[in-house]
Amino acid sequence: MKINGTLMNYYIHCPRQCYLHGQRLNLENNSEDVKVGKALHESKYMNDDNAEIAIDNIRLDKLTKEYLTETKKSDADVEASRWQLIFYLYVLKQKGIERKGKLEFIQKNKEKKTVIIELDESLENELLLKMDEIKKLINSDKVPEVIEKKQCKKCAYYDYCYI
Repeated sequence: MKINGTLMNYYIHCPRQCYLHGQRLNLENNSEDVKVGKALHESKYMNDDNAEIAIDNIRLDKLTKEYLTETKKSDADVEASRWQLIFYLYVLKQKGIERKGKLEFIQKNKEKKTVIIELDESLENELLLKMDEIKKLINSDKVPEVIEKKQCKKCAYYDYCYI
């Protein structure tokens, strides 16, 4: 399986979730949180020509002359969202397109929050290491252990891990 933004996000959030998704076990369609996030996303970018751009195996939320913007429903896992955006910036850079990244959270505490990211050599090297780790994880025969954190209760894979 080719690495995409979802796998990068899941790897940072929970290696088990990344592994299961990488094995093509997709449980997001059963998640109310995922459905709400998609609905918010669709309404935000409904009439925007710079939104929902597909390149290879990734889908970008919005691309302008200055920014690649990734929009998330909440800031529940900023680090996972941040690495997903870094991955997208890297893919664009490989295509000769260099942008700053903008991470927007639109629902948490009803307050809009924005994080700006610039891809530099250090981040790129760290990303390449994470990509190698993801490939090894997905090609492994061993399912990672359950992490047992409070975020698990809202995860689309909760039933798989706990029931």
